[in-house]
Amino acid sequence: MNARPWTPHALVYELTLALEPQLAPDGSRLVYALARAESPGALPPSRLWLRDLSGGPPRPLTDPGHRDLFPRWSPDGERLAFVSDRVPRSGLYTLVPGGEPALLTRHAHPIESPAWSPDGRRLAYVTLVDPDDPDEAGPGEGQAPRVRVIRRLDYKEDVRGYLGDVRRQVFVVETATGERRALTRAALDHEFPRWSPDGRRLALQVSERVRNHSWIEILELEDGSATRVDLGETGILGLHSWSPSGRRLLLSGEPERTGQPDLYLYDLAGNELRRLTDDLPVLPDAGYPSSRPPSVPVWLDEDRVVLHAFRAGASGLYLLRVESGRLEPLVTWPAHHTALGADAPGRRFVQVRADFASTGEVVVFDRERGTTETVTDHNAHVRAEHAAVGWERLLVSRRGLEIEAWLLLPPDFDPARPHPLVLDIHGGPQGHHGYSFTPVQQCLASHGFLVLAVNPRGSSSYGRDFTRRVLRDWGGEDYLDLMAVVDEVAARPCVDRDRLGVYGFSYGGYMTAWIIGHTDRFRAAVCGAPCFDLVSMYGTSDISPFWGPLQWGGRPHEEPAWYRERSPSTYAHRARTPTLIVHGEDDQRCPIGQGEEMFVALAQAGCEVELVRYPQASHLFMSLGYPGHREDVLGRILGWFQAHLCGPAGVIR
Repeated sequence: MNARPWTPHALVYELTLALEPQLAPDGSRLVYALARAESPGALPPSRLWLRDLSGGPPRPLTDPGHRDLFPRWSPDGERLAFVSDRVPRSGLYTLVPGGEPALLTRHAHPIESPAWSPDGRRLAYVTLVDPDDPDEAGPGEGQAPRVRVIRRLDYKEDVRGYLGDVRRQVFVVETATGERRALTRAALDHEFPRWSPDGRRLALQVSERVRNHSWIEILELEDGSATRVDLGETGILGLHSWSPSGRRLLLSGEPERTGQPDLYLYDLAGNELRRLTDDLPVLPDAGYPSSRPPSVPVWLDEDRVVLHAFRAGASGLYLLRVESGRLEPLVTWPAHHTALGADAPGRRFVQVRADFASTGEVVVFDRERGTTETVTDHNAHVRAEHAAVGWERLLVSRRGLEIEAWLLLPPDFDPARPHPLVLDIHGGPQGHHGYSFTPVQQCLASHGFLVLAVNPRGSSSYGRDFTRRVLRDWGGEDYLDLMAVVDEVAARPCVDRDRLGVYGFSYGGYMTAWIIGHTDRFRAAVCGAPCFDLVSMYGTSDISPFWGPLQWGGRPHEEPAWYRERSPSTYAHRARTPTLIVHGEDDQRCPIGQGEEMFVALAQAGCEVELVRYPQASHLFMSLGYPGHREDVLGRILGWFQAHLCGPAGVIR
């Protein structure tokens, strides 16, 4: 059978993705959700699967046709809790493997983060609560839409849309009776409840300002009192994990949002927060802002903790010595892992793996043996049918820094033949490229393009100094880093310097818009959800009033010259590069007005330009949106570069 390229349809509808793998407490069994898109206009259904690690193939635990998510083992390993859409809109279920799901409680809003109490008698979970509709009755029949009165800056958030005072709250439900009660009520987001080992307390993250300020609250379940652990008005505290004794909490945090947290230890008895690391060389996997659950650190004993983190675009498990703050790698992979589950002894760890060749499979790391084993193979037949892309890692020195990049190669790569090249710029700016399976990169590379993924200064996973170097310098040294790597690669015989393209989304969209206003070297551009005019972005983005002053040096009236100088809108009249703009209409992070402004500016500059709008699509629609939209945008990106870099027939020469 001849291998075929990764088409947009294959990338969206043929791949199956494992989610949220969890090991039974004794480490003998593994449960996970398995999802695959089926309909253009519906979110992918998912069902629970069980894998016995002593042998045998995985088998489904729940029937198809539902979205079964967040599986969690009970402390005795006899039952599972999970969330499902079997009832409108969200239900919390329990299940004895081999039996039928039993509904425990339900809500009108999605349920998240179920967590068993240590004695197995209660489950904590999170759901949205509208203070104006506490009974979840919904709008009355024939009623006009509710008038929205805004009194707070964090009144909306990407993916979630308009919030008002609707926020995530923590509930506890009795597993024997289904009786439930709300533990939190303040109009703030309360998330990720975690039980103390004795079951008397819950630690949870509380946030405001669209997570630009967060702290930890420790709730006493007997009397409802709470202790707040905070780093101040600009501080972020995120990951939290109880020590085995329940006397201490490990936290990740930073006094202000730089994109590179450190590790802290909170002592309950002394009410003392101690910083364990200074400029942590790895990036702890806190999940946000990709809307996936964080990888919770796992304590082995009162001094040793296993942490999942990223370094230089790669995943690893690291051993933290709490008393000394020393961090040492247990294992690193040329891959991108998500989630983290462990057995009770802390011997086996389970995650979902992606690399340049595959995605969506479950791996188990055995700490005693030092081995990593892939224990699922749901996509074997799909991978066999598609041509694998090659890759090369690059390091380019510039002004005392090593800029890391990866060059993805077409399956039939001939180094002596010139190929078109597309520069792929990540979001953030404190995001990073790395050893991952990215649909845009796979689609372009498997169709004959070279794809260059660069981590310029400002990228995360390289330590605080590197990450902070983009602050108040958007479009400065970061732009020059990108161009230096393009120069290095374009000097090779395998690159056709007359057929260069550029693609970026979010901050990558900002940089794409910046590039086409400063150089004509690229023959085609695809700009996704750009930050185009930083002044209007400041007043319309969900995060800019809190995050913008740190990134841009102040508010617009405080730094008017800087905002004008560093806005791509200032230079768009000079652009001549044919440009495709793709944007979600419900994007609250980089609102649709940014794409509209860019379209008008380029059209009036005489530039060939198209604006493609995706209804009901958030900033994250390319990963979380409707499958039909995800297929469409991949097809348009591929088609744009084929049309403008590959000749009239759209074929790689």
